[in-house]
Parts: sequence; structure tokens; C-alpha cells
Amino acid sequence: MGEISMLAVDPDAQGRGVGSALTAFALDRMQATGMAVAMGETGGDPGHAPARHTYEQQGFQLFRVARYFKKL
Repeated sequence: MGEISMLAVDPDAQGRGVGSALTAFALDRMQATGMAVAMGETGGDPGHAPARHTYEQQGFQLFRVARYFKKL
């Protein structure tokens, strides 16, 4: 399994296909090395909407997960 843990494009450059090109490059590399699954991760807030949109355009499906934190 390959993972894209950070997909970030300068706001001034968004909407020009940069995120899609970065994602496609990563997916090609993962596939070339024999990986069968790719995971992309991003936040659920409005600021991460462009990344979510890019993942969805590339065929990723949302996998709901609960992640818990506790301040010690």
C-alpha cells in the first residue's frame, strides 16, 4: 500500500491541475513498484476541500474512520 500523506498546492496555483498532476505521478510510482492499494489522507475542514476534490477526481473513495485523541 502506498500513501499520500500531504497533498498541498499554493492557493494561488490551485485549480490549474497541479494537485492532479502530483497525485497522478505518485499513483504511477506506486503502481510501478507493485503496490496494489493507494491511500490519500486529508482533513475534513473547508481548507482541505481542494485536496478532497482532487482525490475524488482520481478515483479515491472515502473510508470513514474514527481517530481519537486525549490530552495527557
